[in-house]
Amino acid sequence: MVAIIKTSHSIHSILNYNENKIKAGVAECIKAGNYPIELEELSFTMKLNRFLKLAQLNENAKRNSVHISLNFDPLEKHSKEKLIEIADTYMGKIGFGKQPYLIYQHFDAGHPHLHIVTNNIQRDGKRIDLHLLGIRKSEPARKEIEELFGLVKAEGRKTKEKYSLQPIVSRSIEYGKAESKKAINNVLNKVLFEYKYSSLPELNAVLNLYNVHADRGTEDSRVFKNNGLIYKILDKDSKPIGVPIKASDFYNKPTLKFLEEKFKANEIKKQSHKSHLKNTIKLALLDKQVSSLEKLANKLRKEGVHVVLRKSKEGLLYGITYVDHKKQSVFNGSSLGKEFSAKGILERYGIKIAGEEKRNKIYSKISSKELLIDNLQYQKDSLTIPVLVKVLDTIIRAEYSVDYLSNQLKNKRKKRRKGLSNN
Repeated sequence: MVAIIKTSHSIHSILNYNENKIKAGVAECIKAGNYPIELEELSFTMKLNRFLKLAQLNENAKRNSVHISLNFDPLEKHSKEKLIEIADTYMGKIGFGKQPYLIYQHFDAGHPHLHIVTNNIQRDGKRIDLHLLGIRKSEPARKEIEELFGLVKAEGRKTKEKYSLQPIVSRSIEYGKAESKKAINNVLNKVLFEYKYSSLPELNAVLNLYNVHADRGTEDSRVFKNNGLIYKILDKDSKPIGVPIKASDFYNKPTLKFLEEKFKANEIKKQSHKSHLKNTIKLALLDKQVSSLEKLANKLRKEGVHVVLRKSKEGLLYGITYVDHKKQSVFNGSSLGKEFSAKGILERYGIKIAGEEKRNKIYSKISSKELLIDNLQYQKDSLTIPVLVKVLDTIIRAEYSVDYLSNQLKNKRKKRRKGLSNN
């Protein structure tokens, strides 16, 4: 079982999300916990007001709404009664057993899952602490419940079983907005909240594996100028098809602003997994049978690492991204060190010398931004801050020489003769 907890300041939007699923015929409210009347007699207003009245007892709380999803293995088939018992037990173990809560069973994904809506303001106006709720209470509760109910464990499973999310099959999608949105949303729900990525290219390295792409648009597009973001479905040739969906149209609002916050947090979180990935790659490189980039990629795939090659339109490799599924972390090759970068890997397999002049010409056509990011990524880890600042300053500032300045612009100070005044 996998539990995902999200907090918000708006109980109305959370409740609306689940009730709209009922209207669409893909969900059912199966229990109203700690409500004074039976579920069948509850209207939307009654459900909402129960939460609002508690929220009014502590208006200083910035986040008073909690939205939890409990996700089960695709092969598990549980009765409604068992699902309710699991949800009740979970709520009690994380300290929300006496709070009002609504349990919704959803049927719009490839695996069984529940959504639970509640709030953290108690009858005395005190709030239940949400800080590190997932680590402190949810994780221990999840493990206990897996043992108690004999559920498939989220940890200790084979890689193939653990990463059961399947790529979107383009031919199975009817290219209306609703179908595309549903397919993309299933991928986003897993990737956005489980993987540690620190840039849009790193995020796309994972999303593309499931035929989804996050796109800012061209620099002169309205989407780019307004700091917007859209999500697209890709076909088997990695070409966008169907109706692109605005990030703001999804319930979780995976906008550029949202992602930028994730980038900052993930940059710190994923550092502890860097050495694991480097050791995995080094061991693969030591294998004498791994004599080409293709064989290296195949070897790493067996170890749960997907190698994503970034190429120019001419087919020239200029970057490598590693997706470590075991640690659910994504790293640009240059950030791991020179030997793991595209250039380092190519040199290892003797590709550097062949066609060097032609390759240099092609390199000059590749986006300068892409090359700059790749080059500086490695330097960032090996240079001291003052040196890095100097490097960046040299690259960014306009070139000039004092020889190009006219005498008037040099603004030399006139020497003042001793004892004389300018007045």
